[in-house]
Amino acid sequence: MKRFKSPRHVQRFVSIHDPIANLFHIPRHDITSSHHRELRSEAMSLLAKIARA
Repeated sequence: MKRFKSPRHVQRFVSIHDPIANLFHIPRHDITSSHHRELRSEAMSLLAKIARA
C-alpha cells in the first residue's frame, strides 16, 4: 500500500487503473509498426470516449 492512505484508496485506484492499462498493453513482437499505431489510435479514442462519459 505504498503511498496510499487506506485500502479503499488502493481499491479505487486499481479498479480504474486496470481496465485502462489493459487498453494499452499490446504485445509488440507480434505485430507490425503500422498495425501497432492503429491499435494505439483506437485505444486513445476509446479512452477519450470513456473520459467524456
